[in-house]
Amino acid sequence: MRLSIEHTTRYVYEEPVRYSAQYLRLVPSSNARQQVVEWRLDAPAPPTEFIDGYNNITHLLTINDPACEIVIRSAGTIDTSSAHDEPHEDSKVSPLVFLRSTPLTRAEGNLAEFAESYRRRTVSVSALRELSEAVHARLPFKPGVTDTHWTASEAFDSGFGVCQDHAHVFLACCRHLCIPARYVSGYLYLPTTSDSPVASHAWVEAWVVDRWRSFDITNQQPAGERHIRLAIGADYLEASPVRGVRSGGGNERMIAGAIIGADQ
Repeated sequence: MRLSIEHTTRYVYEEPVRYSAQYLRLVPSSNARQQVVEWRLDAPAPPTEFIDGYNNITHLLTINDPACEIVIRSAGTIDTSSAHDEPHEDSKVSPLVFLRSTPLTRAEGNLAEFAESYRRRTVSVSALRELSEAVHARLPFKPGVTDTHWTASEAFDSGFGVCQDHAHVFLACCRHLCIPARYVSGYLYLPTTSDSPVASHAWVEAWVVDRWRSFDITNQQPAGERHIRLAIGADYLEASPVRGVRSGGGNERMIAGAIIGADQ
């Protein structure tokens, strides 16, 4: 499937920002499941490109001139495969790195008890699919209840969540059970919303036997031809499309969304 994406992030400030530095993970890499046909990144200043420790294409955008508005656009075309998951990847990053818990993905309290109930079950794709179903049943999709700073345990106790919360809870369970798992940020093409801006999407990849297996907990399916992977990390903060700091600006308003089209 050929997908076209146009992602716009706009920051509006009540007073000029004196300085801004942002890490951008808005350019996808080609891999066995997706091939980038063309891509461009437009920003107020030329960003510095580098490959981070997880092999994500990353840009550092630094703005030194006062600004009341910052607009970042990322757009391109990508061909995706109908195959689920990816074959064994040639990566210098060991799966064991993704056993590391983070403040956002610690299994504590009720969440730890929930994860522990899966301790004696066979570690297999089918068992993890069952865990994914249980997480989704425990946290029905409901926007506006949580925010990006909530931990997995906080989201779990709230009883609701969005894709980021589903991913964090699933990650917490996997790591509690000593299963390497990583956060994936990207996009999901849904024909019913193709004409309207949509938010970026998140899912999880867990290491099973000899390869990474994908789990889109929100939609109860593996990553397929409608998924586009932008970046991976231990949690949302390490794989988020845009993350940074600023000096000045006062109150901030951010408007972000992507238009995704398909040529099947």
